[in-house]
Amino acid sequence: MKDSRPSFDLGHLSVGVLALQGSFREHLAVLKSIGVQACEIRLPEQLNDLDGIIIPGGESTTIGKLAVDFGLLDPLRDFGKNKAIWGTCAGAIFLSKDAHRSQPLLELMDITVDRNAFGRQIASFETDLDFPALKIISSPPAAFPGIFIRAPLITAVEGEAEALSKLADGRIVAARQGHLLATAFHPELTADDRIHRYFLHLIQEKQES
Repeated sequence: MKDSRPSFDLGHLSVGVLALQGSFREHLAVLKSIGVQACEIRLPEQLNDLDGIIIPGGESTTIGKLAVDFGLLDPLRDFGKNKAIWGTCAGAIFLSKDAHRSQPLLELMDITVDRNAFGRQIASFETDLDFPALKIISSPPAAFPGIFIRAPLITAVEGEAEALSKLADGRIVAARQGHLLATAFHPELTADDRIHRYFLHLIQEKQES
């Protein structure tokens, strides 16, 4: 689904996708289709000229371990204090302050995330999600197609964090904390680019603050 409102000026933005592991190519494809400058990020110095970064789905413990090995953990933490980060699935776990287990985390968002909350790969599912914040992109916002693959669940939202989307039973699957965004599902695997555009709006909002 494309915008029903005038497009933001996105051509000047430079957005990276952490390319250590997971579905980074799919995010890059969406960003490029929108017209944003997008690039793969693997080294700390590649963060310098970015306006925002996406941490993709994959395996959160592997992403964390590789971030440590590549010297990215502290640079990403510093980046997230001043610029926008969006974590999808495993990336949402990596952004959280608590994942109920010992693993490297950025600890930037006041959220608790349970990994593999829905079970094994065979328990993956799709469902339409109410995502009211997308009214900034299309109004009124249609349901967003949520794709959940070995998905985590946001079990607590505290401090300055706020829930953005919930399942029909009330469980939280998306949250925002200022310029930080976490989704338990995979928007990059759909033909709907609205959450990517919403993240770009968060980048611009942060730049203007």
